[in-house]
Formats: sequence, C-alpha cells, structure tokens
Amino acid sequence: MKTEAYKRANKALWDERAEQHLKSEFYDVEGFLAGNTTLSAYELEELEGVVGKSLLHLQCHFGLDTLSWARLGARAVGVDFSEKAIEIAQELNEKSALDAEFVCADIYELPAVLKGRYDIVYTSKGVLAWLSDLKKWARVIGHFMKPGGTFYLTDFHPFAWVFDDEGELSELKLRYPYFYSPEPLELEVQGSYADRQAVTRQEVEYEWAHNIGDILNSLISAGLRIDYFHEFPFSEYEMFPGLMIQDQDGLWRLKEHEDSLPLMFSLQAHK
Repeated sequence: MKTEAYKRANKALWDERAEQHLKSEFYDVEGFLAGNTTLSAYELEELEGVVGKSLLHLQCHFGLDTLSWARLGARAVGVDFSEKAIEIAQELNEKSALDAEFVCADIYELPAVLKGRYDIVYTSKGVLAWLSDLKKWARVIGHFMKPGGTFYLTDFHPFAWVFDDEGELSELKLRYPYFYSPEPLELEVQGSYADRQAVTRQEVEYEWAHNIGDILNSLISAGLRIDYFHEFPFSEYEMFPGLMIQDQDGLWRLKEHEDSLPLMFSLQAHK
C-alpha cells in the first residue's frame, strides 16, 4: 500500500531529525532544561488555564512543547510515531524532573493504543502536512476529547506553503499546490527548518497539501464546534530565506509587504 510506504519513509526521516534537532540551536534544549518555555506567546495567551487539566499532545516530536505544558501544570501526554523522538522525550522528562508521559504510536492507530479522554487535545507547528487523511485525523481528535473539552491547533498557514522555499530567494514564486491530492508531494530532503545544513540518509519526504476549508470542515464533520480562527503575518522560522527579517521577539516577517500575507494560524474548537 502506497500510504504505508510514504509513512515508512517519513518515519525514517523523523527518526534522524529527532537526533539532529536535539543538538540544534533552533530547539535550544539547554535553555529549556534551564527553565525556558518552547511555547509561543500567543499560544500561552490563547490556551491558558491548563493547571490540573489533562492534555494530549499529538505529533509531539521529541516533546519539548509537551514538557512545557507539563511545567505549567498540565497532566501532559505526548504522542509521536518516531521511536527515537519518544526515547529522547522520555530522557528529557527525567532530566526535567517532570511527570509527562510519552507514547510511540501512529496517530491514526492511537485509539487502539491509548485509553482515556482529555480536557485538552493540542497539536502545533508543522504537523498537518504529514497527514494523509484529515477527516480520520479529526475523528481521532474527537475520540480523545472529553465532552466540553478543548482542541487547540496552531500551524503554518496553507497559503504560505504554495511558495518556493528552497535556496536564497529574491521573490515569492508560486511552486506548490494549495488543494489536497491523495497522492502526496515527493520532495528531496534538503536539511530542515531547524538546521538547513543537516544531512540525512533518508533523501525523500512525502507531504500532503491541506487547504483551510479542509482543515475546518474535517473538524466540523467530527462534531467539533469552531470557537475562533486566527491568522498571523509571521513565522517562527525563516520560511523564505533572503526575503525575511527577524523581529525583536524572534519572529520572522517578510521584508516587503510585512503584514500582507498570512504565514501562521491558530484555531480553537470544543466538543
């Protein structure tokens, strides 16, 4: 089955990236262990009041955001399909003297692996492009939400993903599709957002385009009620090298037309 082959390739890539990202300046693990948070200011403002609440973090990578929520008082569980990422997350949990839990599982198979319901289901930043089926994803979210529970998502805006992002750029140029196709984009791996010089044995990755309508409608079809949808004119990494400048808060904005294009978004929904 092609989807399984795509998943195996992506998993191999993220096993490698977990080790690379652990050592990267981008993730600043040393700063986190010293007490810094990896959560964005707008996330902390929008998703407040987590003390004592159960929180399920889907596609958690090696767990820094999960652990940041645990440090704020949430009873946090992080899930990722990469064994290496979960292994690192568990080690960081011990080093941080926190009580988060981590589970290695494919997101679509999670209901057969993990029991319970949660006050908050959370996922963030660079997660949607790796999902082949948004409706199934949304059903998993609904499955794990308590009645009255909260779902929170923040990610890079689908509109921003249509532009060329390779090499040193001189202009924004349309390159990728905005609309979904069952067959993913097959892309050569050239470093990562955290380390553009990183070299991996896995040379190809597979990603799916999901437009805004698909994201919202998948959640609605799973029985969730959308509370808000916010769009932001900044990115948390240099999406378009040569075309962006970093502001005093560490966010990346376009040099020209600074506030004209949506680069990230957030949404909240309830069950």
